[in-house]
Parts: sequence; structure tokens; C-alpha cells
Amino acid sequence: MATNEYEGGLKMIEELTTNAEQIQDEVLREILSRNAGTEYLRGFLHGQTDKQLFKKNVPIVTYEDLKPYIDRIVNGETSDILLAEPITGFFLSSGTSGGQPKLMPVTAQVAKKWELFRGLYESPVIKYLVDINQAGKRMELMFARPEVETPSGLMATSVTTSIFKGSGFRASLPKLYTSPSETIFCPDPNQSLYCQLLFGLIQREEVVMIGSFFASTVLRAIKFLENHWQELRYDIKTGRLSHQITGSRCRNAASLVMKPNPEQADLIENICNCKSWDGIIRKLWPKARYIAGICTGVMRQYTAELEFYSGGLPLVSSLYVSSEAFCGINIEPLCKPSDVSYTFLPNMAYFEFLPVKNERDESIEMKSNDEDTELVDLVNVKPGRCYELVVTNSTGLYRYKVGDVLMVSGFHNNAPQFQFVERKSVVLSVDMEKTSETDLFKAVTEAKALLNPLGFILTEYTSYADTSSVPGHYVLFWELKEKEGEHCKELDPKIMVECCFKIEESLHYTYKIYRKRNIIAALEIKVVKQGSFEALMDYCVSKGTSLSQYKKPSCIKSEEALNILDSRVTGKYFSPKSPL
Repeated sequence: MATNEYEGGLKMIEELTTNAEQIQDEVLREILSRNAGTEYLRGFLHGQTDKQLFKKNVPIVTYEDLKPYIDRIVNGETSDILLAEPITGFFLSSGTSGGQPKLMPVTAQVAKKWELFRGLYESPVIKYLVDINQAGKRMELMFARPEVETPSGLMATSVTTSIFKGSGFRASLPKLYTSPSETIFCPDPNQSLYCQLLFGLIQREEVVMIGSFFASTVLRAIKFLENHWQELRYDIKTGRLSHQITGSRCRNAASLVMKPNPEQADLIENICNCKSWDGIIRKLWPKARYIAGICTGVMRQYTAELEFYSGGLPLVSSLYVSSEAFCGINIEPLCKPSDVSYTFLPNMAYFEFLPVKNERDESIEMKSNDEDTELVDLVNVKPGRCYELVVTNSTGLYRYKVGDVLMVSGFHNNAPQFQFVERKSVVLSVDMEKTSETDLFKAVTEAKALLNPLGFILTEYTSYADTSSVPGHYVLFWELKEKEGEHCKELDPKIMVECCFKIEESLHYTYKIYRKRNIIAALEIKVVKQGSFEALMDYCVSKGTSLSQYKKPSCIKSEEALNILDSRVTGKYFSPKSPL
């Protein structure tokens, strides 16, 4: 992106956020004027396009409400059931946040909207960090998902795979990225990762950014590198790709660029063959300016370990998107991961917000007095309040509950800025209590500090509500790692029991009073061996989840996933007493 282009992007951000209300009205007007005659909207609007009629008559819906309409299109009926514009395919949601994959209609306009959105979210990065399109290459770890043909003949794929298949993206690969397309579209995720790391190491002096869509993927890549750096070093030294890489397209791509480089191999060996991998990313890629990847929501738990490996490189979480809409950008990319706010762009979709009541008061008898259940427009949200995002877009979703809970952190001009709070549907519950993703994250953060004196760090965790016995109880799976990579330390059972109690002590009042009354039994931590969460991810990928879109679930609901973790448990610990 040339200087005048990124400055143009910054100028557009200012114009969009200044005129947010007017642009939102225009977006809704355009959506309704184009689609008022569709079967779905006709039943509510009777061909009219009035905003107030839309708000009065069109219901707030979930995917299950729209699924019968989408299924008809999937099975070959015309797209004007939901939208006037022809459908070119479907987006598959990741299916790992809260349930099964969902199919979202896609039109030709989506690719154009993405290109505009990308230019806008990259502009602040270029302003504050580096022009990644001019200074060097991105070692961006990307994994395409196989397309699935629907009965209609239209293809379904992930959002990221759709981007990778775009002609503009493919044209930019050789100049801007270290990974050739053959590695991105490799069907074996481990072979793909190996090759992408190899190409990134070969071009290590050119790399100015390391990243992936999610921060967890970057962390997984570094852990993969810890286990395979000697093989990669040998490949670079000899100029020959490991025989374990069997994909012909990957081998062909490697043959075009690989040549023996023993000097580079020795440098990599000197860096990797050390006791601690503290700062390894900056050492291996000395010209890197930042690490890119979404690190909000469930990704928050990965930031501490990434910071350990990063060597002080900033972690940049640039965008907030979903399968339903491109929503917001981070206009302050150098802020701490915990402070990231996303400025919503009013031209991307029509946004409404459902106020979310606080269900975790300091007494189970107390209830919020706020009875406001009306949807709030984008420009009318209030700082400090939490809302569930509701989207109306140009591809057939009208007043659709995305399921994300956001908190208003401020405004940029007239457009609100939001911090991601949690997925609304992700809760632990044994009885009438509800423990959210955020509740759990805060409690685990308090407890894991007890591990520091032992030299252990918590690398992964998830949870489930075990109701197989009465009373039921919360179970947390923890994967731990020794800080300096040594494998001789032992866990202190007393400290692990303290961790259990600390979590209970940090949870909300309702949980604690239920625990005191023995409605909920003692919380349990199950420590699993290293690699357990990688095995969980491999299982999800084998079931069709794109590695680029994989989000480790905060709460396990699949029996198969539960069995994967249970089979790798090395220790069990229980809270010794009630927190009240």
C-alpha cells in the first residue's frame, strides 16, 4: 500500500466515523430497497422499505430461525427467498465456538467489501508500525479448508479460504508473503505448517511480520517449531525437503526455491539450540516489527505465552469480523492486547445492539432494574454498557443475533468502540447458576499466578460441567509447561489444590452460595499431558474445521472431545472447601 493509499484509508476512517448515523441509515435503506420483495421480508414489510416499520415488524432471529430458508437455497431453490442478488456460494462458520458449522449466503459483493475492509484495517498498522507492503514480507500462516459442494451446486467454504482463493490475493502472494499457495492449500495441516515454517525460515531476513488470523495459530506454530527445528534446519542445510512431506505440490514449490545453505542452517541451530526460547521469534526473524493475530475473546489466554516467545514485539489485533459481517478495526494497533477496542465501520452492515443484563450481581436475590429490551442503534449505545451484536447485512441476514457480547469502551468521532467480552452461548452451569467465558477467564487468571513459584505456566485450558454424579461440579482441563523447557520438575499437589480453591473463590456470588449449600460439588482440575490440546485441535480439523479458523472451545460439549482430553489426564485435584 503506497503512502497516499494508507493516508487515504485513514481519511476514509475519519469520514465514516464522523458520519456514522447517516451512513447507517443509507446502508439499511439500500438493503431494504434491494430485498424488500424477497419472500422473507415481504412477509413483514409488504414491499415497503421504511426503517421504523423494519424495526417494528422484522423479528430478531438466530440461525435456527433462518435455517429453513437457507436450507431451501442450499437444496437448489432460488436465492430470492432471502435476497435479490444471486448467491455465489456459502460461508461455513468455524463451528468451534458454540456448536455445529453454519452456512451463510455469499454474493459477489462480499469480496469487494473485504478488499475495502482490509485496506482500512491495515492503514493504522502502516501509520504506527511499518508499511508491510513495502518493507518486506509477511510470514502469515494460512490454511485453506476444503470446499464442500451443496445440493444446489454452489460451494461452501470458510471465510478465510474464500479470501485465499481470490485472484487479488493470489497475485500478491509472491511479493508480499513467504508462503506459496501450494502450502496454503495443502490438505494436510501439519505438512502445510511444516512447509510454511520452512519458507519463512529460508526468507527470515525479509520477514517484517509474523502472524495468522488467530493468535493461537502463531503459538501453535512456535510449539511445532520447537519439536521440528532440527529437521527444518537439515532441510535448509541440504537444500532438500524432508521425505515426510509427501504432497507433490508442496514438494514442487520447495524445489523451485530450495538450495543448500549450511551457513543459514548453522545460524538457525545456534538460535534454536538453547536452554530457553524466550524471545525466539525476534531472534529467528530479526527484522520483524510485530506479531499479528486476533488476541481478544478466547484468544486472551495465549497472549502471555506469545509475549514470552516474542522478544518484545507488539501483538497486534487488527480486526473484528465474523461469518456474518466485517465489523470493526483497531485504530490503535500498539495498545496492549487487554486494551484492544474495535471501532465499528458503519458502511459494512447495519448494526443494532441488544442490551445485556448483568446476571452476576453480588446477591442471587438482586436483579437488574433495567427492563430495556429494545434494540439500540449503532450511534446510540452507551459507554460502559454491554450489548449483544445484531446484524442486518446484504446477504440475507436480517436482525440476526451474532452471539457476541461487546462492551462499549468509548467513541471515535460518532462511531462507538467496543471491547469483546464473550460468546453469549458459552456458559458453564450445573444448576441455576451461569458462569460465563469471562467469569472463567478471570478466575483462571487469578489461579494460574500460583504456578509461577513452581516454574510452570498454564498454556491451555478448557472446561465442562460434569453432571454424571449428584451434585454436579465444574471440571477444568489444564495443560502446563515448564518455563525453561526442562523436564524434571514435579507439580506440588498442595499448590494445585490451592489453584482449585482460588478459582472457586474468584467466581461469582451465585456459584459460591450454591457451592456452600452443596448444590454444586468441589471444583476439579485435571492436568493433561503436553500435546493434549493439539490432539483436540487435530480432531476438530479432521472433522472439517479450518486450521485458520480454529478456536479452542472454552467449554467442552462434545463427548468425543471430552474423551480425547480425559484419555490424557496425568493428575486430578479438587478444591478442599467451600469459598464461603
